[in-house]
Amino acid sequence: MSQELIKRILSSIILIPTVFFIIMKGSFLFIFFILICFFIIAYEWFMMSKNKPYRIFGYFFLIISFFTIYKMRVDETLGVWIFIFITIICISTDIGGFVFGKLLKGPKLTKLSPNKTFAGMIGGYLFSLTSLVIFTKYSFGTELPNNWPLLVFIVSSISQMGDIFVSYFKRLSNIKDTGKIIPGHGGVLDRADGMIFAFPFSYMLFFLDIF
Repeated sequence: MSQELIKRILSSIILIPTVFFIIMKGSFLFIFFILICFFIIAYEWFMMSKNKPYRIFGYFFLIISFFTIYKMRVDETLGVWIFIFITIICISTDIGGFVFGKLLKGPKLTKLSPNKTFAGMIGGYLFSLTSLVIFTKYSFGTELPNNWPLLVFIVSSISQMGDIFVSYFKRLSNIKDTGKIIPGHGGVLDRADGMIFAFPFSYMLFFLDIF
């Protein structure tokens, strides 16, 4: 097992429970947390998109994305569990894609992101579906949203598209990672790329009362 993989696992063991604790606590702690994430990601985008004509559009998107993240967490009609559901789908999609992609490899998914494979895509769907069922059934006994398999598929798809989209911009900038702040993972944007796309789309789905 490589040192980078060990760092990635150890970072995840610390980072994931911390993030869920902050989400559950909410209030000022959550606001402070997403503000810190916003400024770090905005800085990483600034460094990645220097002198690029599309830089300003990235800032607008990040503002909209983090606003929807904030709104989904504080919206009493949705509740904290919906926010947690979306977070679980994104995290498990990322993990499933990494595990299946590394173990099975196989055909490439798209030229926009050469490291992405069909095996990783399927792994993302399977992990997100399985982890959500385990979480709701054995951890807290919460009820899943209506049409939850469709919700998993849609959010996981958007999360994977966000990952590919950011990977494409990293290729344009000739960089592997957006930063080095998280050992074994890279930058905050490297880990949140799927989420910053999934949350605005999810907010729209719930706002339109589709779920």
